[in-house]
Amino acid sequence: MDRSLTEAERDEFLGGPHVAVLSVAAEDRPPLTVPVFYAYRDGRITFFTGTQGRTARKTRLLERAGAFSLNVQQPTHPYRYVTAECVVERADRAPSADEVRAVASRYMPEADARAFAESETVDPSGTFVLFTGRPVRWLTNDFAEPES
Repeated sequence: MDRSLTEAERDEFLGGPHVAVLSVAAEDRPPLTVPVFYAYRDGRITFFTGTQGRTARKTRLLERAGAFSLNVQQPTHPYRYVTAECVVERADRAPSADEVRAVASRYMPEADARAFAESETVDPSGTFVLFTGRPVRWLTNDFAEPES
């Protein structure tokens, strides 16, 4: 049996270190869909792109579309997922190391996250961008058996 997650369950689920799948509209091709590290805090989703000085196609697409969808899923039983349709609120080309570390530390040991954040923010090149999105629509599902 499947059911929607409550707001509290959704927020708790998004707090886990899942890899998200980001989709953004592309003008001349199907939507770009790529995995991203993310953080969910204060009702906002943050993620970065353009690491190691590489220009990322998704930066241009996100800035042009001003919106994206983000899917986070639990790929093992009991299956769960959250999809957030978001508007881009901020595209920060010179984020602080602490803002970047807040995302990276969910996926890396603290020392590695700190080193990564410092290396990406020490000399802003304009290719590294920390995006913040505000969810405007949610789709959630939990396939766990109901407790009796």
